[in-house]
Amino acid sequence: MSKDKDKSKKESVPPSLFDNLDLFADVASGGAQAEVKQGDAPAASAAPAVKPAAGLTGSGPMRELFDFNFRQYSAYVICSRAIPAVEDGLKPVQRRIMHSLWEKDDGRYTKVANIVGHAMQYHPHGDASIGDALCVLANKLWGEGKGYLIDGQGNYGSLLTGMPHAATRYIECRLTELARKEIFNKKTTSFVPNYDGRKEEPVYLPAKIPLLLMLGADGIAVGLSTAILPHNFIELLEAEIACIQKKPFQLYPDFQLGGTLDVSDYQDGLGKIKVRAKIEKEDKNKLIITELPWGETTDSLAESIEEAIKKKKVPVRKLHDLTNDAVKIELELQTGENQEKAIVALYAFTNCEKSLSSRPIVLDAGRPKLMTITEI
Repeated sequence: MSKDKDKSKKESVPPSLFDNLDLFADVASGGAQAEVKQGDAPAASAAPAVKPAAGLTGSGPMRELFDFNFRQYSAYVICSRAIPAVEDGLKPVQRRIMHSLWEKDDGRYTKVANIVGHAMQYHPHGDASIGDALCVLANKLWGEGKGYLIDGQGNYGSLLTGMPHAATRYIECRLTELARKEIFNKKTTSFVPNYDGRKEEPVYLPAKIPLLLMLGADGIAVGLSTAILPHNFIELLEAEIACIQKKPFQLYPDFQLGGTLDVSDYQDGLGKIKVRAKIEKEDKNKLIITELPWGETTDSLAESIEEAIKKKKVPVRKLHDLTNDAVKIELELQTGENQEKAIVALYAFTNCEKSLSSRPIVLDAGRPKLMTITEI
């Protein structure tokens, strides 16, 4: 009796699309779709083995569902998360942080946790991402919370050592005078409802200064990524004046950590550059690293050198990280080693020299576009 019941139960179940993948779409060779009658479940033994076809497999309900959902997801990540807008140079989370700071601004320091909570009215994501983005903005100049747009107070971490910032409940921030005067202007700012319709947030914050090139940006979206290197503030203002006067100008990246720059493979924002640490000679058998290549910390650079020492790629006997307010990594060379050859080996086999790619993809009128520095 139980077997008869199971049999009748199976027969009453409609066929599953997963029993035969040909039901999703035509086979790439152009075969007709399989037809399945209600109640006629294909036998597992009779189902033909499905072989992966080369190329696309046509269209079908599941494919259309995946295509639609993936397009929605990728468009959201590109336009609302990872890629900055050329109109104001900010990503959505940065724009919402600046707007929250403007609404809470009274000239005094405010707990970062309060700003994060306020920004969550506009940014429908976790508080950790907002706090991290705020601390990155606050370090976009000298580090330690002393940025172009945000003036911080407390432990904002260290650009030199890579030490992370303190918890948002322990640190404070406020707008800088530059941000108050140059970023916000109600006459030129359009507003739209936020994600739940209770508040209004700015579409863009049209600034008088080129924030995108000043701050730099990097982000990974779906199918594309952007890498915009930071530039010197004074050089940007001079380039703005030259642009207004319709004079030629030339801009190269500039980094907070110092170092030297090779721009032979760099053309108006496209291509790549090489950055090197600054290595000075001391005594007869010592080298001192006083400036870092962009993207490195003293810890990561020391680890790279120690790895090269183990592999006997560099003639260094001891490494001492004496970094405090300034970078100082002391390298003791092996007895009788030439300092010049040791410097060449450090550049060749460690992160004392590295390449940085520049690919300025931005949102122009809401659409991703590859632009040159001059166009930006």
